[in-house]
Amino acid sequence: MKALFHDPKSELGTWLQDLQLGLDNLRVHKLRSMLTMLGMIFGVAAVVAMLSIGAGAQQQVMAFIEQLGVRNVIVEARETIDPQAFQKVRAASPGLTFQDFRVIRATLEGVSAATPRKRFAPSKMLPKPQRDMPTVYGVTPSYIPIGNLRIASGRFFDEGENERAAPVAVLGEGAKAGLFGPEEAIGQYVKVNEQWLHVIGVAGPQLSAHSEAVGVPEQDRNNLIYVPLSTAMLRLEDNYSQFRDEIDGIYLQLEPGMDSVASAEVIRGVLNASHRNTPDFSVIVPAALLAEQRRTQGVFEVVMVALASISLLVGGIGIMNIMLASILERTREIGVRRALGARRRDIVRQFLIETVLISFVGGTIGVIAGVGISRIIGLFAGWSTIVTASSILLAFLVSVSIGLIFGLYPARRAAGLDPIEALRYE
Repeated sequence: MKALFHDPKSELGTWLQDLQLGLDNLRVHKLRSMLTMLGMIFGVAAVVAMLSIGAGAQQQVMAFIEQLGVRNVIVEARETIDPQAFQKVRAASPGLTFQDFRVIRATLEGVSAATPRKRFAPSKMLPKPQRDMPTVYGVTPSYIPIGNLRIASGRFFDEGENERAAPVAVLGEGAKAGLFGPEEAIGQYVKVNEQWLHVIGVAGPQLSAHSEAVGVPEQDRNNLIYVPLSTAMLRLEDNYSQFRDEIDGIYLQLEPGMDSVASAEVIRGVLNASHRNTPDFSVIVPAALLAEQRRTQGVFEVVMVALASISLLVGGIGIMNIMLASILERTREIGVRRALGARRRDIVRQFLIETVLISFVGGTIGVIAGVGISRIIGLFAGWSTIVTASSILLAFLVSVSIGLIFGLYPARRAAGLDPIEALRYE
């Protein structure tokens, strides 16, 4: 037996023997081992679940921002239907106008596509929508590349139809489903307020913002009806036209290589001059939003891991306490091993293997539980969750590391026992 601990050729056999001894000890005390693992299980499950929820939410927001176009700059009017607030704004600013659009186009360099937008919510519609009332977007054909719009069937209106204010419409995916259900929409007619519109196309699905956190008004971008800008201005009646700006949005797409942040500053300067520094508009730069969102994601992940690691820390303390108690129970065993020639490092290795086994098994169960929790949350809460390999690896490595760190002190204490006193221990 003495040669077993000192022959270098049998080092692997020693590790395997200690591993088997550790597994046997954990099986003998099943309940205690499971209770010791609980801290690791909850901690790892919390890390995996939190990171998956955070990654899902962040990816959804970033995908929406990317859909807005990293080369785009968007101007949104800040309108109000409150008469007093409206009169106060109009005393200083004419609101967003076609003149603003023309001046921006003339001033700003490197614009590859641009369109004004006139948006309003109809008061009535035929067929009657099965869901929420769609919103009407009056835009020019340039909106297709700017809005990353994909036509699922039919076509988009052309410049000629825009110039003559043709009564045509392209339905968003949600608007089509709400108005016509599974029936074919191309060739049908939709009555918006008092105007009949011929449906010539259906747009593909679009991501929507569920809050104004990214600087874009909350809106279902699938429940839209696109019409030529001139059609919206000349044929469709806006119920709150007396409180509306001439146009309520401007979309600009820059040529590759242009600085969208610098371009946004030029736009702000032009609008501040014409609006007399009235804050009745906002300039949205998706590229800047995307960069900020990525920074926020990094901070969020660090905070989530730090919070969830508290559970792992508690689990590590629990492992240390159990292992210290285990030393008292196994004092005679330690004394026998030392008397048979085991060195201090052999005792340290034995106890470290047991703590790492507890962390390893607890971490494995925790990863499975964390993945399950994230799936359940995604299913019932409707949240987007993404379980990444990096989150699993991070949680697993942290749990094993904590097992090593908190198992080292009990292992060194066990190795420091006097063999003679250990053999006498009752």
